[in-house]
Amino acid sequence: MLSNERIIKNDERAIFTLRSLYSKYGYSQFKMSRFEEYDLYVKNKDFLVSDEVITFTDRNGRLMALKPDVTLSIIKNSIDKKNTVQKVYYNENVYRVSKGTHSFKEIMQAGLECIGDLHSYDIAEVVLLAVKSLALISDSYVLDISHMGLVAAILDSSGLSHDGKAKAHACLHQKNAHELYAICKEEGVDKANTKKLCALVENCADVKTVLSAVAPLLDKDKEKEAFEELSTLCSIIEHSGYSSHVTLDFSVGNDMKYYSGVVFKGYIQGIPTSILSGGQYDKLLKKMGRTSGAIGFALYLDLLEQLDFDGNDYDIDTVLLYSEDTAPLELTKAVDELSKEGSVLVCTKKPKSISCRKVMKLTKEGLTLEDNG
Repeated sequence: MLSNERIIKNDERAIFTLRSLYSKYGYSQFKMSRFEEYDLYVKNKDFLVSDEVITFTDRNGRLMALKPDVTLSIIKNSIDKKNTVQKVYYNENVYRVSKGTHSFKEIMQAGLECIGDLHSYDIAEVVLLAVKSLALISDSYVLDISHMGLVAAILDSSGLSHDGKAKAHACLHQKNAHELYAICKEEGVDKANTKKLCALVENCADVKTVLSAVAPLLDKDKEKEAFEELSTLCSIIEHSGYSSHVTLDFSVGNDMKYYSGVVFKGYIQGIPTSILSGGQYDKLLKKMGRTSGAIGFALYLDLLEQLDFDGNDYDIDTVLLYSEDTAPLELTKAVDELSKEGSVLVCTKKPKSISCRKVMKLTKEGLTLEDNG
């Protein structure tokens, strides 16, 4: 029986296209159980989007959890070995508190993780796959990129106290240049370092503009090293033809206890919040006793239900009607022809629950356009 939902929902369409994309780059599918030992999440609760987790006790007395996150499980099952890189993608349901309803929700999440002895190319490949993932979903998209290593290096060399750094980082996240300037003044930060910090807030634009504005202000080795990593990544993005869809925005940031390098968020026109989030989280692996590096991202596919995936409100392009005495071969020929223009649903009577661009009818005289009321 046909329902009022689309025949193929937006998140399902996205999964098909994304799976093909990731496979082309050598990523293999990671499958996991719905359950994980609760202890894994307790030890790393700050890394989670929400620290509220659904728990239960299994028959062996272990406290288990419905997984609120995929990344931690992938790390747990990865190999920590030098000169080894593991590339996996996934589409899994996670269970966490929804921002909108403040109640637990089953959320379809897709993404990938690259874990191991990472090089510059591995980092760039993941960021490019994030851009390409957005491009597969919509023509109107943007990826905002920052670099936690550069932000941390500038904060460390600023002369701010520990509390001052925390406040300054909050100002950066809020794009509050006025408050940031006040903090620097209060703590006696010199003019050069104040200008450097404020430049991170004031510059949010295309890649070339931001890099040109920030580069002359950097005077410490760690700052220059992180800047060089970011510049290399941006040159690869430009070479790949995606620079017009990328913005450098240092307000994009994740917990500095876990993230050490490039971080990014992806947006699509028609959805008011980020649909993609990712970054380099070497510090998390170190906290978990690993020597490997890691970078990945997640796509929140449940948000796609807010988006008109095809740019229209139709379930199907063409409904093709036929009578019982219609020859199967003639029906097949008609479907072949109509499918060149889009999707086709063949039936003897148009279902009331299905919307379509047009209704065609196949008779002995050929195809005729019917009333679509």
